[in-house]
Amino acid sequence: MSEAARAGGPALRSTTGGSLPTVIHAADEADAAEWTGFLRRNHGAELYHDYRWRSLIRDVFGHETHYLMAKDASGDVRGVLPLVRLRSRLFGDFLVSMPYFNYGGVLAESDEARESLVAEAGRLAAACGSAHVELRQREEPELGLPSRDDKVTMLLDLPDSEDALWKAFKPKLRAQIRRPEKEGCRVREGGAELLDDFYAVFSRNMRDLGTPVYSKRFFAAIASTFAAETWLVVVYLRDKPVAAGLLLAHGTTLEIPWASSVREANRFGVNMLLYWTALRGAIARGCRTFDFGRSSKDSGTYRFKEQWGARPRQLRWYYVLRDGEPMPMLTPANPKYRLAVAAWQRLPLPIANLLGPHLVKNLP
Repeated sequence: MSEAARAGGPALRSTTGGSLPTVIHAADEADAAEWTGFLRRNHGAELYHDYRWRSLIRDVFGHETHYLMAKDASGDVRGVLPLVRLRSRLFGDFLVSMPYFNYGGVLAESDEARESLVAEAGRLAAACGSAHVELRQREEPELGLPSRDDKVTMLLDLPDSEDALWKAFKPKLRAQIRRPEKEGCRVREGGAELLDDFYAVFSRNMRDLGTPVYSKRFFAAIASTFAAETWLVVVYLRDKPVAAGLLLAHGTTLEIPWASSVREANRFGVNMLLYWTALRGAIARGCRTFDFGRSSKDSGTYRFKEQWGARPRQLRWYYVLRDGEPMPMLTPANPKYRLAVAAWQRLPLPIANLLGPHLVKNLP
């Protein structure tokens, strides 16, 4: 029996709004190959639509998942929608596609399949007692739902060679990249063997920002499940890790969803060496686009990414809401969390690393 059926949501539903009926199917492990086949032929598929995330998220976070497929009258898959249910007394009960990442919302080949999947997500939320559904989309297509558009992703089109990219940089940027090497920094690149050093930097930076940290187990699961797609870069100063990034490849795009540096080493420009190494590696791997990740418009991180030549692409997060309910604001920028952020910044690092994973798993 599918998770949707166990949760009280319908396993199958037919709609007839278009020329052919669309059947919404609650996918299970037996449908994984069919799901993957649909992604392979759809150019809009993101890495976070990959079916492998389902077991990873369930195993690491313990969340209930609902993976919906839209099929036409011939039984061919025309759309997919992965959903994860987050529940806590502190943050509420809601469905997200996909939590923890920038992308992974509804993906469909037709308007009817897309509308049917969104409608089924709303019915599923009502059946589960969830407050809302959050769909994390790029700017297209328009879903006709309440949405947030305060976030963009920053993308850089990559040239054919490292030399061409270097020449495109302004002299000031090139000088900033050279500085950490003059200070004696060195770089290591690899996979799971660098996780401890990556996490030492990442967890400390999250504490300093006042944000609960993901568990190291989450990143270890990514490096294991997506071994071919995962690449870690760590910068060392006097043999101590001071900057680190975990990158994920998808097609001809390399994304850096998690990157951090140690505050006291920032004066040496260690993050500049980190990103230059990542960009060089992307070109060497034959990638055509580097995804710097999500930023608020005109923020400090936005301007940091912009100096490398990255350009914004609109992100739009849509909401299926109960009647009259406002859009949720589960972000560190929300004033109601300001005191909590300040308190978290004062925690000893071991305590923050112990408590953080229990909180952050329910933050999308």
